[in-house]
Amino acid sequence: MIAKAPRGTKDVLPYESYKWHYVEDNIREITRLFGYKEIRTPTFEHTELFERGVGETTDVVQKEMYTFDDKGGRSITLKPEGTAGAVRAYIEGGLHSMAQPIKMYYLTPVFRYEKPQTGRLREHHQFGIEVFGAPEASVDAEIIILAMTLFSRLNIKGLELRINSIGCPACRPRYHTVLKEYLAGHLDEMCSNCKQRFERNPLRSLDCKEENCKRIALNAPVILDYLCDECKQHFDELQQYLKAADIPYKVDPMIVRGLDYYTKTVFEIIFSEDESELTVCGGGRYDGLVKLCGGPDTPGAGFGMGLERLIMVLEKRKAMIPESDNLKVMFITKGDKARRKAFQLLDSLRREGIPADMDHLDRSMRAQFKYADKTGVPCVCILGEDEIENKQVKIRDMATGQESAISMERLIPYLKDNLK
Repeated sequence: MIAKAPRGTKDVLPYESYKWHYVEDNIREITRLFGYKEIRTPTFEHTELFERGVGETTDVVQKEMYTFDDKGGRSITLKPEGTAGAVRAYIEGGLHSMAQPIKMYYLTPVFRYEKPQTGRLREHHQFGIEVFGAPEASVDAEIIILAMTLFSRLNIKGLELRINSIGCPACRPRYHTVLKEYLAGHLDEMCSNCKQRFERNPLRSLDCKEENCKRIALNAPVILDYLCDECKQHFDELQQYLKAADIPYKVDPMIVRGLDYYTKTVFEIIFSEDESELTVCGGGRYDGLVKLCGGPDTPGAGFGMGLERLIMVLEKRKAMIPESDNLKVMFITKGDKARRKAFQLLDSLRREGIPADMDHLDRSMRAQFKYADKTGVPCVCILGEDEIENKQVKIRDMATGQESAISMERLIPYLKDNLK
């Protein structure tokens, strides 16, 4: 067990980390273009934050959190999602007193004790967007457009945006009443989870993945028919902004999302393949969450996107992911004096921004050449007694096998001119 990763976790090995760099670099560039700044919150928080912020009726809080008591007897939870921690930081950091809106993003590990599934592990990584302080539908549209821009930049096609409105505290109680009246006639057919949700949060039944519950939900009253005037206007404006940006979408009244804090807008971006659907991004508006967590009454909106799932989709689509710059130069040496000189030159190359390395295992020159060939390095610098005496370096082009000698003082300018 000591040499085996815990179930539901996965190493990102050196030969595949370039995929993560590629995705994260694109995320950082796009968020910069949209005016978002990074926030980094702790890996663990007080359990009460998630119980209050995420919602006690959610599966996340009831079944999936990694919760433990620390040595001081305080209940601590590894964060199962990123929004609650961002809300806590917004309140504690006094960000509500700054110019609004506050636009933030994060790249963070999240932890959920659930059965590992496609693109979702017990420890996975999430790209999240949070906007605090702006109630307008233009914000909802902006975060959706940001997500779609990322997918476009990564050349992921064939995605479907689905949107819905789940109302607000003013209009949702009326819908809850009508929905409960409908569900009451089917309660015996529903799963045990939905029976528990019936009294406290019947809306969650529309999100159930059990076949019986999905069938029952199809004929349920539609929440869009019960929205108050404010929520209707907000949803209409969202659609106008999406049309203005030429973003295709589908209105789907079955989208409710799995967390209790959502109000008004909810959305999902779906990847379809082989008659199966995968949610690659989901989010919406949560206007009451900051106040619920002890801060001022502040509107909010955001989304979460799993990076493991995103990279999996990239691989399924056979998208070209450029590898990071590898080594450009490898020093091959013969003798201790040459090794010491190579070490000195190696340091000079790195200081000039040229990725370079040398043999650290005191192998024969033949073995060093084999190693250089395996790394794929395009150029080797050969140092032996003759080169040291003549203050030269012999350079070999690994693709053509051609060699040339150059003075040590000219080495850096030569490499800068000739390496791509």
